[in-house]
Amino acid sequence: MANLRDRIESEYEAIQKTLDTMPLSGHLAELSVLELAGVATLLHNLYNGIENVLKQVFLAKDLPIPEGSAWHRDLLTAAEKHRILSKTTAEELKQFLAFRHFFSHAYALDLDPRRMESLVADARDVFQAVLGDIETSLTE
Repeated sequence: MANLRDRIESEYEAIQKTLDTMPLSGHLAELSVLELAGVATLLHNLYNGIENVLKQVFLAKDLPIPEGSAWHRDLLTAAEKHRILSKTTAEELKQFLAFRHFFSHAYALDLDPRRMESLVADARDVFQAVLGDIETSLTE
């Protein structure tokens, strides 16, 4: 378990650095396209970091990590099913998953600061919810 803790703590540190770099919500419309693309990258990194933590927990609990074209969505569903994430946290993460998918397949010029505002505003609270859920699942 100590090795698991080290691996997830490393991810938590990277996620926290990502959050510390992210601007506060309410100002995204003022950013240039290049700056907005940077914020989008941070949101993408946040969700990828959370997925990395989930995969580590799955491995530690000897649970299969979903595969296939929908593995990102299936990982979130399975994390809820196996009580690694609460239903509430999984629901909140779905908006980040949807953005991750959009960001991976869109052009930076298609980014909408209004759509990103709520993600930036919710990012810190969602991460705190993930931290709490992961800790609970590891102590059960």
